[in-house]
Amino acid sequence: MSIRSGALRNTLFSSIGIYVEYSLGMLAAILIARQLGPQHYGIYGLFIWFAAIGVVATNSGITTGVIKFVAELRGADQHELIVPVVRYLRRMQMWHLLAVMALALALYLLFGARFAADLRVTEFVMLAAAVALRAPYMFNIAVAKGFEAFDATAKVSLISAPLNLLMVAAAMLMGASIFWFLVVYLISGAVFLLTSRHQARRLLARHAGAGAVPEVLQQRVRRHLRIVSVTIILGFLIASDVEILFLNLFDSAASAGYFKVAYQLATGIMLLVPGVFGAVLLPMMAKAQSQGREAGGRRFVAVTSYLALLAAPVVAFGGTFAGAVIGLLYGATYAAAAPVFGWCLFACAMGTVTQGATSLLVSADRQNVVLILTIILGVLKMLLDYVLIARFGLYGSVAAIVILLFVIAASYLTIGIRISGVQLEWLRLLRIVLAAALAAGLASLVHAAQLGPIPTLLLGAFVLTASYALLTLLLQCWSRADIAQLQSLHQRYAAGRPRPLGRLLAWAGARAWGDP
Repeated sequence: MSIRSGALRNTLFSSIGIYVEYSLGMLAAILIARQLGPQHYGIYGLFIWFAAIGVVATNSGITTGVIKFVAELRGADQHELIVPVVRYLRRMQMWHLLAVMALALALYLLFGARFAADLRVTEFVMLAAAVALRAPYMFNIAVAKGFEAFDATAKVSLISAPLNLLMVAAAMLMGASIFWFLVVYLISGAVFLLTSRHQARRLLARHAGAGAVPEVLQQRVRRHLRIVSVTIILGFLIASDVEILFLNLFDSAASAGYFKVAYQLATGIMLLVPGVFGAVLLPMMAKAQSQGREAGGRRFVAVTSYLALLAAPVVAFGGTFAGAVIGLLYGATYAAAAPVFGWCLFACAMGTVTQGATSLLVSADRQNVVLILTIILGVLKMLLDYVLIARFGLYGSVAAIVILLFVIAASYLTIGIRISGVQLEWLRLLRIVLAAALAAGLASLVHAAQLGPIPTLLLGAFVLTASYALLTLLLQCWSRADIAQLQSLHQRYAAGRPRPLGRLLAWAGARAWGDP
């Protein structure tokens, strides 16, 4: 298999795994939210957040270490060291797990009544077990990624995610309470672990090895963990819905439930916006950077513009039809989450647009800058959440998210510009925003028809998509090279039909900027 074919194959399987696991997981979360209602879902969300932070603390740096060193040893043709290194890292994970469990128990005994009054001993034991199941699952997935066996990760998702959805649906039909959904969460963790363990063992069996890891390699592993662990934990706090904790503390469990569904849906949508493009972004930036600063700069500018082109209509649609989206997916009881969803979608879009800048920093070996930014932004988020949620409740959490993501976007884009030595296509970005705003205005007229949620969303999506596509052409949001590519696709897959579209593309290409 050629390098190109292998890369395409890995991208395909990686995308399949991500889309299946996340889309089915999102559907399961929607069913749970509808069954429990805002208040109980807010409590459930807090429990799951505790489990997630437990997994992150247990695996802090270990899973990235597995990927890094397995891939590195394969590349250096030191296959006999792969199994010993994996065993070494797995032992470290077990010690981390014991430390996390001990700390969690101490915090529960000292502050459990304050932070989670509904977390009884039974639920605490179940969540501790969930951490003990999901942490090694992530380890096994890291092994597969280290071997570039993305078909293995896809198999785990294709088996485990549908089973999890079926269990959630069954629990919903039986009128399950929070307790039984936690049981399902525990069982699904066991399923993910067992399926991933089988794939990891299959891969490791091909590389028999025994004995100790050389001391030099052990030192490199420990140094990696020291550097990466802080970044990962703080990065999780930045990306996670820690606002649920503060809302439960300072506002209400119902507000936590509203925020949970809004933020979860917004992040899920924006995670899927780049699609396959996001999976190949880092290696693409790294390749461009290796060709020189100018090439890396051009790629950074182009990526930022294309991500804006993808994200803008999604934000426009979500903001315009937030009420219909929330009502259709979660029911009328979550109506208060609609404006929160619109603002969260806007905030997450800013994060999506900065992916080119973050990939540029990593490919340019500016991990120290990423570490410093992560520390600053992690502290900033906790301060914003504490101050704004304590004062303004649910809308304080929205303000905190928007402010934080704006600071993140501004920081990474500014640093990306300084590293690359080029300016972004600001006029093009403004035209994209204008096209999305005008399309949203046209699509909002659908509300006047007073249709049901599904017809409103379908008609609104059609109007917004068509008008946005047309407006981006009229406002010169595409370069001549872009238009030429669109014309090629139009000819290849539609045989030039409909002809008015062909004429529109020809007209737009004549007015577009840049070289063809």
